[in-house]
Amino acid sequence: MLIGQEITILGAGLAGLSLAQALAMRGASVRILEQAPAIAEVGAGIQISPNAGCVLDAMGLGEAFEKVSVTSSGAALRDYARGTEVLRLDLTRFGRFGLVHRADLVEILLDSVRELGVEIELGTRVEEVSLDGGQPVLNIRDLGAREVPFVVAADGLRSCVRRALLGPETPLFTGHVAWRAMLPIEPGEVPNEAHVFMGPGRHLVAYPLRGGTVLNLVGVHERGEWTEDGWNHPGDPDQFRELFSEFGDPVRGWLKRIEDVIVWGLFKHAVAPRWHGKNAVLMGDAAHPTLPFLAQGACMAMEDAWVLADCLDSSESRDAALARYEALRAPRCKRIVDAGTANARNYHLSSAPVRGIAHMGLRMIGRTMPGFMPDRFKWLYSHDVTA
Repeated sequence: MLIGQEITILGAGLAGLSLAQALAMRGASVRILEQAPAIAEVGAGIQISPNAGCVLDAMGLGEAFEKVSVTSSGAALRDYARGTEVLRLDLTRFGRFGLVHRADLVEILLDSVRELGVEIELGTRVEEVSLDGGQPVLNIRDLGAREVPFVVAADGLRSCVRRALLGPETPLFTGHVAWRAMLPIEPGEVPNEAHVFMGPGRHLVAYPLRGGTVLNLVGVHERGEWTEDGWNHPGDPDQFRELFSEFGDPVRGWLKRIEDVIVWGLFKHAVAPRWHGKNAVLMGDAAHPTLPFLAQGACMAMEDAWVLADCLDSSESRDAALARYEALRAPRCKRIVDAGTANARNYHLSSAPVRGIAHMGLRMIGRTMPGFMPDRFKWLYSHDVTA
């Protein structure tokens, strides 16, 4: 039982807030430590597929989510030069896909956890965690050491809890750099689906948000190195346009209109070989950072949140709960991470003959067996951790 148990979560992103919601619903006493001085509108669009939508429903937040998200009909894979459709993936058979600004979903979760009594300490940077004693000890900048009964790492790729569990690691630069921009549009100007424009060594994804009034653009290209840390660096719109100058309309027209852009390098670790220790556990990107090419980063974190809370609430001991949580989540998350990595290769075919043959094959499959490609993802989108 979780009633009255004290749990500290590091990070007030989607992972940490989802877990706080799932734990507080079950009666836990939850505190979130967040290093940022405020929870501001950061990030951009994300896609919430049915496997994560069912978690929001189980948390009682499905109706609120529907109000702030755009219902997607699926995905359209397109040729970069002409914008012509290569393959359409009708994903509606699996349930609702919601296109939402990350900040809008964070706001829903934030309002809910506060109503449930979750305490949030902003401007609290945990620099190191010690797991050597009976309880975790958090070394907080300017505040010193704090002992807590149980800590959950929802603090991302460079998690200090992961470092305490597994030792020092250096995240691997994947050779991909991402550019993000938001563009005002008229409702109905861009169909409500994810549009993926595939080109040599790069691709661009576009989909509408906020009632179809904003277009979310994310372009990814291959690059030999990246040295800057973080994921929120101001970029040069002209450089974004130059990198994707071989893309035809509608991408070319969209890029002409952008005024601000964010750029960041994509890094990753392997899926953690061990997810938990004494009174400490990993979730989200701290356990399984993934590339964004399957749109499952946030979705995996929300699945983690539900499963972890359920295991802690229903297992005979905390050790048994954490072992069960890892056993349930690790194989699925590794499969998702591997599928996202494969998508990166498929989107970026550099050889024109190979790309032409591959696209011809996809068009033929789409015409003769329209359900074949969507059904390859049934294992992903039909999975319901709340069942």
